[in-house]
Amino acid sequence: MSNSIPISIQGYKKLEEELARLKEERPAVIQAIKEAREEGDLRENSGYDAARERQGMAEARIKYIESRLALYQVIDLDKFSGDKASFGATLEVKDVDSGEVKYFTILGPDEANPTTGSISFLSPVGQALLGREAGDEVTVDIPRGRVIYEVIGVTFEGAK
Repeated sequence: MSNSIPISIQGYKKLEEELARLKEERPAVIQAIKEAREEGDLRENSGYDAARERQGMAEARIKYIESRLALYQVIDLDKFSGDKASFGATLEVKDVDSGEVKYFTILGPDEANPTTGSISFLSPVGQALLGREAGDEVTVDIPRGRVIYEVIGVTFEGAK
């Protein structure tokens, strides 16, 4: 397996912006810790605990993003087209049993967000849909059981 991780230009920019924002917030977090420390006994100081926790989470996220940036293979989704699903494709699918229609955009693991319809190409649904085209049926094992999707259409419109 390659060490590079595919990501859309849009996804890469979002992570760069998040990293810049987190670094900008560092001084405010450090100041909050300093002020909480000045309030006295740290054992019973919830403000201090909250500020330390916020700092820890922010530093962990900064380290994570920085470690990933060098691994990304940035992909311009506007250059993709075709009838078969690949990275960057948006698929319209119908649940064969329920008739429910869904849209999935196949992206990298660090920009997938199932609540907005983007899924990782590494997820079970993403794996099942790769290479598919309109008219294909796929069976996927998901946490709530097995689902059969019929692919209605495949489009390439860039990352959402």
